[in-house]
Amino acid sequence: MKNLKVIFMGTPDFAVPILTELIDKTEVVLVVTQPDKLVGRKQILTPSPIKKLALENNIPVFQPIKIREDYERILNTEADIIITCAYGQIIPKIILDYPRLKCINVHASLLPKYRGGAPIHWCLINGEEKTGVTIMYMAEKMDNGDIISQKEYQIEASDNVGTLHEKLSIIGANLLIETLPSILNETNKRIKQNESEVTYAYNIKREEERLDFNKKGIEILNKIRGLNPWPLANFLLNGQEYKVIEASFVKKETQESVSKIIEITKQTFGIACQDGILYIEKIKPFGKKEMKIKEYLNGVNKEELLNQIVNE
Repeated sequence: MKNLKVIFMGTPDFAVPILTELIDKTEVVLVVTQPDKLVGRKQILTPSPIKKLALENNIPVFQPIKIREDYERILNTEADIIITCAYGQIIPKIILDYPRLKCINVHASLLPKYRGGAPIHWCLINGEEKTGVTIMYMAEKMDNGDIISQKEYQIEASDNVGTLHEKLSIIGANLLIETLPSILNETNKRIKQNESEVTYAYNIKREEERLDFNKKGIEILNKIRGLNPWPLANFLLNGQEYKVIEASFVKKETQESVSKIIEITKQTFGIACQDGILYIEKIKPFGKKEMKIKEYLNGVNKEELLNQIVNE
């Protein structure tokens, strides 16, 4: 495959293992990624992880602000195939139709489930037992192209967005390299997606980061896992936002109102939920560093904390 001329389109860390494999196994002639962004409190203009990798390997980089309006450089680059992964913009039909072997996408879900930009977050939030990666032909509609290959992954109880992100990126890179030979010799599968099974994984909204203690404990834990380490789930206490890093749940009957802090120990405090107690173990108070509850409790009045209602 070393003679295969590839244009790669991607932006975040998730796409890095995929581009790394393509650099090693094919001829990457152009990398297309999102424009540099201002990052952090000092607003430092920062290139995407994919741009950094491309420049390290002396690969030309193209960063259109709106690819629907600025795509001529792609059409003027001789390539056999375009491979995308988490690029971040809708790709117009003129590009999809351009390369001889068409455009292939690496998507972090078992399509047709979880089309969209946050499939890893939502499969955890929804308590799925498995997820995976799909290699697919791209189409004009979001993530609805024909499936070429898939690889399943059984989600572990310890997985969160961070761990699943890393595991699926490696699975995606390996699956792509395994699948490319069949695409080159045109023996690959083309499986139409079943539209009746489609679900969507839209990007997380700010208001969806708030925990709801009216829900069951497992649902709350799934949300904490599904937002960790970014953007992190949160609750309000005395009007101040606390992001939740770690928590555990004990199912039990309680006579207390949901959302009330009903238990405090040296290591944690427990908030009543629909079917038990959600124990908060590690948090990030607004404007402060992450801390274990033991550290947090050293600076608060425990008697005042007990029986307070969160999210009021």
